[in-house]
Amino acid sequence: TGTGKELIAREIHNRSPRGKGPFITVNCGAIPENLIESELFGHIKGAFTGAVANQVGKFQAADAGTIFLDEIGELPLQLQVKLLRVLQEKQIQRVGEAKTTSIDARVVAATNRDLLEEVRAGRFREDLYFRLNVIGILLPPLRERGDDVLLIARYLISRYAKEYGRDIDPGKALSGSAVNAIMRFGWPGNIRQLENHIK
Repeated sequence: TGTGKELIAREIHNRSPRGKGPFITVNCGAIPENLIESELFGHIKGAFTGAVANQVGKFQAADAGTIFLDEIGELPLQLQVKLLRVLQEKQIQRVGEAKTTSIDARVVAATNRDLLEEVRAGRFREDLYFRLNVIGILLPPLRERGDDVLLIARYLISRYAKEYGRDIDPGKALSGSAVNAIMRFGWPGNIRQLENHIK
């Protein structure tokens, strides 16, 4: 948690031919189980109580771009089956609708769980694991990344200087003692903690 999974996913998106398309983030662990299907795939008016209008799902919103499925290990088993079908067929079916709609979205998925262990325990589908795990990227804790912590700190300085309208040169922003402190600190909150300190 906090290792910068979304930052990496966003960079993959921005540096790819899909960079001009949408980047949609879904935290699979934060959406109630009874709403996640509608959130991912959309629904039509009257599909369930409270569905007062047609809604586009996150997959359809990510068409021609990237969808980032954070905490994929939290996805309920019955939704894992539907996600597998979407990945295989490149089509979604909104809740309450009979027809399917073609989509073209890159999927980047992340988790802080050991998914192979989840597969062995029967909590994550093996076929979905292999469908998602095309290119794996391990993001170790910040304390294990050596000089990367300075690169990330300078990137964050640049980003927040722009956001807050400040004229700060990221290469000169950190004093020697600041560099030493950043390198020696254990960063238990990982990039999220570093981000808060830089802000």
